[in-house]
Amino acid sequence: MPTRLILTLFLSSLLLLSLTTATATTDSDDLDEDLSFLDADDDTDTVASPHEHDHADESNDDDDEDFGNFDDSQFGDDSDSSEYAVPDVDEKDVVVLKERNFTDVIEGNKFVMVEFYAPWCGHCQSLAPEYAAAATQLKEDGVDDVVLAKVDATEENELAHQFDVQGFPTVYFFVDGEHKLYNGQRTKEAIVTWIKKKTGPSVHNITTTEEAEKILTSNEKVVLAYLNSLTGPESDELAAASRNEDDLSFYQTVKPNVAKLFEIDADAKRPALVLLKKDVEKFNHFDGKFEKSAISEFVFANKLPLVTTFTRESASVIFESQIKKQILLFATSNDSETVLPVFREAAKSFKGKLIFVYVQLDNEDTGKPVAEFFGVSGDEPKVIGYSGNDDGKKFFLDGEVTLDKLKAFAQGFVDDTLKPFYKSEPIPETNDGDVKIVVGNNFDEIVLDESKDVLLEIYAPWCGHCQSLEPIYNKLARHLRGIDSIVIAKMDGTTNEHPRAKSDGYPTILFFPAGNKSFDPVTVDTDRTVVAFYKFLKKHAAIPFKLSKPASTPKTEGSDPKDSSESGSTKELKDEL
Repeated sequence: MPTRLILTLFLSSLLLLSLTTATATTDSDDLDEDLSFLDADDDTDTVASPHEHDHADESNDDDDEDFGNFDDSQFGDDSDSSEYAVPDVDEKDVVVLKERNFTDVIEGNKFVMVEFYAPWCGHCQSLAPEYAAAATQLKEDGVDDVVLAKVDATEENELAHQFDVQGFPTVYFFVDGEHKLYNGQRTKEAIVTWIKKKTGPSVHNITTTEEAEKILTSNEKVVLAYLNSLTGPESDELAAASRNEDDLSFYQTVKPNVAKLFEIDADAKRPALVLLKKDVEKFNHFDGKFEKSAISEFVFANKLPLVTTFTRESASVIFESQIKKQILLFATSNDSETVLPVFREAAKSFKGKLIFVYVQLDNEDTGKPVAEFFGVSGDEPKVIGYSGNDDGKKFFLDGEVTLDKLKAFAQGFVDDTLKPFYKSEPIPETNDGDVKIVVGNNFDEIVLDESKDVLLEIYAPWCGHCQSLEPIYNKLARHLRGIDSIVIAKMDGTTNEHPRAKSDGYPTILFFPAGNKSFDPVTVDTDRTVVAFYKFLKKHAAIPFKLSKPASTPKTEGSDPKDSSESGSTKELKDEL
């Protein structure tokens, strides 16, 4: 009996060893696979690294505004000064930094805000007057321990590299030499308010009407509390709420004549609180319990205008807001006279839930590119819901713009009951090429086919990196056209959309493995060569495949490849490989 057991174990060991050896041999064969034929007669395989993307025209590297799919390219090429004239700005209070004085300024001042900019950058041009005005305002307000400075990153390359400047403008705030990124709004008031909160008390006292009038004149929006005392529990609750709002100034007073200037009745029961802003809706009175959470909720819901007009300057306010969902009205300046009041009235019911945005269609600078991005054509007023750049879903309001329809549409948007709309070119009548053409309306059929491993390139026609990739991608598709389980496809990301096709620039290359289409695709992060793509597919394909090296047929002396269909086929194959 023991002898039989030993024999069984011995034979089992031999079998296991043979299987392991066979597997290792197979893996080794895959690793040693001769792929030289993939590169034969091709000198264009090595192109930009997989991390190089085009966010706009090649002449414009201004890709700071990371609005997801809505990027700077929608505003045209910032390098063309005719598109956006450089403003005449008084920058007397802005310090110009260069490598020779950078360290001295940073080490010599406790607080320094530094803007890294490029002269051709449209967003930098928009920021310049706001930044300069903020510097002047801080000096006028007696905030002398803060320096606002700027660095031309196109000249000071070493400084830009040292601080990892990836786009323009990049703004840092230095405290005792340590820096952090400023992500606030790019307006004078927002910058001043943010700096004051970082360098001083979060709530300021107002004791005279002169102070009150100056504050009302110089601020776009303020919060004032009319208290029984400038210290104690009421003031503490106000201070706690103020720390949640970096872009809004908070004040407190016990003076009835000051309260009256802020639209609070001098005989009002204290504590009372009001939010004032320079908008159609000029003030909002707080009527909740005077505690941090209630005050914060009130301010958050009321600090934005009922309707924000889309401009270069307001873009950051819209897209960087904590409120991600937006209702956009597209209308000409003439039509806005009738539809904008209706739009504004609807907005009152959705404070703190939705941002209402007016896009002027006949504004060439912003209206046209924004309309093109959202797929809006014609001059008739149109309303769109946009879920923000996280998923980029769009929802269209059908028919005439009325108050009841707007409210119902907005409520459906809040409740997530609307059906999203995605852009799509017409489905191609024929799609027999080696690279399959994907549009929004055939995406599911081609890319989400569970029986296929699909490699998808999302490109833009104007993208230089995409143009360099095209011959390589086409060659890969030719080599793999005989593999039935693999699909090589491409989609124009500027004219087609799909919730499963998200790109952070062009080209974006995604892999959708067979039998696993419910999960997020794999982002292809490899060299852009035929061999690298082939190895990626070999490793990640859910359905194994084998690409055999084609046999080359030597050409007989004096023979004509057109003499027979067989020889013609051979020449075609040799040309491709």
